[in-house]
Amino acid sequence: MRSRGEVRLGLDVSFRIVYNQMVVQLTGYAMTTSDRLDATFAALADPTRRAILARLASGEASVNELAEPFAMTQPAISKHLKVLERAGLISRGQDAQRRPRRLEPKLFAEATEWLEKYRRIWAANFQRLDALLDQLKLDELKTKEKKRGSTKTRGESR
Repeated sequence: MRSRGEVRLGLDVSFRIVYNQMVVQLTGYAMTTSDRLDATFAALADPTRRAILARLASGEASVNELAEPFAMTQPAISKHLKVLERAGLISRGQDAQRRPRRLEPKLFAEATEWLEKYRRIWAANFQRLDALLDQLKLDELKTKEKKRGSTKTRGESR
């Protein structure tokens, strides 16, 4: 009998999936590039987490400093921080009694690289579309000029 959250593969192969409201993550496996991107974009999907990242862009901060501008409890902020940490977007340091959080730029660079690849693809698609539209406009002008030329010729022959 399977317990809740257990996935069976084949006869004797099974693994547990740990569900989080924000991120689904397989336990016991290293994260692939695709998994890291999924976790990054899932973490960035929440406006509170984006605001936390914006604050950390100006320097490291403690949980209390990060919780200050939000109307939510410290445990709720801690959950958001755990999602950001699991995604690899922030890390936790240790400074005496404080455990300040700081940005980790590596995964931002990975996500930016992925987005840039698709930006280039779409930019090329739009350039081809612009060229096609320009060609269609030119063809339409040529057609109109031919029609004008043929109506002038008919009018002169009468």
